[in-house]
Amino acid sequence: MLQLNINDEISPLKAVVLGIAKSSGPTPTLEEAYDPKSKEHIKAGTYPLEADMIEEMEAFKNVFEKYDVKVFRPEVLEDCNQIFTRDIAFVIEDKLIKANILPDREQEVEAILHVLDKIDDDNILTPPDDVHVEGGDVMPWNDYIFVGTYTADDYPSYITARTNKAAVEYLTKQFPHKTIKSFELRKSNTVAKDNALHLDCCFQPLGKGKAIIHKNGFLVEEEYQWLVDFFGKENVFEIDAVEMYHMYSNVFSISPDVVVSEQNFTRLNNWLREQGFTVEEIPYAEISKQEGLLRCSTLPLIRD
Repeated sequence: MLQLNINDEISPLKAVVLGIAKSSGPTPTLEEAYDPKSKEHIKAGTYPLEADMIEEMEAFKNVFEKYDVKVFRPEVLEDCNQIFTRDIAFVIEDKLIKANILPDREQEVEAILHVLDKIDDDNILTPPDDVHVEGGDVMPWNDYIFVGTYTADDYPSYITARTNKAAVEYLTKQFPHKTIKSFELRKSNTVAKDNALHLDCCFQPLGKGKAIIHKNGFLVEEEYQWLVDFFGKENVFEIDAVEMYHMYSNVFSISPDVVVSEQNFTRLNNWLREQGFTVEEIPYAEISKQEGLLRCSTLPLIRD
């Protein structure tokens, strides 16, 4: 059995579910696309090819194996995009919470049943239907759980709004000893540079007390400022709209000292090394065309 344990984003990783790009299906139609960035690449004829995405995910898997991380993969579903495992479930402490995801994606959960079978049933939570939540919006951070949300009345009109007010209330009830800190995110169905699909698209805590932040991803300036004050301005790497668009904040920590990052993120990667991190650079630019990157592709199960 797996003894789940996740209390933050950076403790040494022991086990993870990494998505899979095999049989990810034909290029979707514009109607089928869930986010503005995918639509952009569908229109331009630059939507990523399966072979390229498989290669990128293998590079990620190789880094995990280098650090002796146990890697689980979903079973391959035919013609189904299964790259972003962070969307389908997430772990806080010893509990795995199934996400209430877009209905078209429910079969993705079935593809990780071989992993769920190794977890005590009492430690798998299924939120009620009115709770909309995806793992990209949820970040355990010691005594806190940071949650990206969108609570305006026009929530139903945004397919890019994935986590609602009911989710914040649900997490507060499930983890009463934690402080749930929510952040209103900027949403756009049409302009990728104006859309923070998830919290990890505009913010990421790192080891050594550092963090990556994009100010305009936050709708409420005070909430952005709270994060800057929490980490300390001198510890924060601010990214601009173009860097957010390329998913600079969606890197992944294997430990407090080791960060996996995209090889083209030169400004960020140089800064990380200056701060004393080991940066494992891999190619991931094709996958990023679907408005997801490294953190989105992982479902961490156990950290020390």
